[in-house]
Amino acid sequence: MTNIAIIFAGGTGQRLKNGSDSTPKQFLKIYNKPIIIHTLEIFQNHPEIDKIYISIHPDYFEYMHKLVKHYYITKTAGIVKGGSTGQDSIYNALKLAQSENSDDSLVLIHDGVRPNITNKVISDNIECAIRNGNSITCTSCFETILISENDKNPKHVPYRKHTYRAQAPQTFKLGEVVNAHEQIRQTNPNYIDIVDSCTLFKTLGKETYMVKGNQGNIKITTIEDLYILRALIRYKEDMEAFGVE
Repeated sequence: MTNIAIIFAGGTGQRLKNGSDSTPKQFLKIYNKPIIIHTLEIFQNHPEIDKIYISIHPDYFEYMHKLVKHYYITKTAGIVKGGSTGQDSIYNALKLAQSENSDDSLVLIHDGVRPNITNKVISDNIECAIRNGNSITCTSCFETILISENDKNPKHVPYRKHTYRAQAPQTFKLGEVVNAHEQIRQTNPNYIDIVDSCTLFKTLGKETYMVKGNQGNIKITTIEDLYILRALIRYKEDMEAFGVE
């Protein structure tokens, strides 16, 4: 069985304002290395990952080719241009992967701006997907979650012990996730309210299975997240220096 990482980074990072710098957040540098390279290196160095496909903003397509060559991301099997939505970008990469791999391959779908995933979470995703058919990385919520439909009043307050944050990677059999995309695209081509692959599957009434993630597995969205990421990377390097995983 082939294990494939799908790394998508087709956006322009509109929610992250970095002064006059218009560089998409995936290309902002942390410790002199683009965020997306921090992410890619984790999958490049993981022994269970066989191939990597990248979906990138069209304006940075050639630049991405230069980056993977410069940083020796040798597992890169293909780079595609992203679409108008995150799910479009994922679909484009999935279709390329499907043209070159069997439908029973596992695909680990991961944000290009989520560069602090651990090797254990990747391995746990693969193990869970082999056993159950898919896996969704999740972490427990430590704050109270409010459900509101009017942005003013909570309509429902679920018990905290029952709430989780869906993160990434989210892992599926290649043929099944492509089929799920194509079903949704027939009735909802703009992926309205489909925020991730887990939502995609649940919208179609499919069962999904949870895998425990690491709390530092943040998605870079705001300036504050950049400061947190710097600290997390430095902490990780310190722990590795002491032989602690």
